[in-house]
This record gives sequence, C-alpha cells and structure tokens, in this order.
Amino acid sequence: MKRITLFIWGFIVLIAFCLNLFGLMHLIPPLITMPLLFFSIFGFLATWNSRNQFKGFYQKRMWQ
Repeated sequence: MKRITLFIWGFIVLIAFCLNLFGLMHLIPPLITMPLLFFSIFGFLATWNSRNQFKGFYQKRMWQ
C-alpha cells in the first residue's frame, strides 16, 4: 500500500515539476506553480518518512 502511494506522489511531483517549467517559461503563472511543486514534494517526503515509530515503554515509578 505504501509503495502505491509513493508512486502516486512521485507522479504528482513529476507533473508539478513539468508545470513549474511551464511557469518558468511564463506560459502558466509561476505564482501558482511554485506552491504546487512545494506541496507535492512535501507530501511525497511526508509519506516516505511516515513509519511506525517506537515511543518507548510506559515506566511506572515507585516514588512520585
């Protein structure tokens, strides 16, 4: 499941990069394409970095 979502996010990053190139050529407003590329890269990295993390054991203390 995680590989599918990473593939989808990678495809979105690729599309956003192409749109950003069009924005740099002034075919699309760069004000729209820059945040789109940023949020797509952010979503890709957030999905790639999400994992089950060990938060530690609950430690019951004798003296409080």
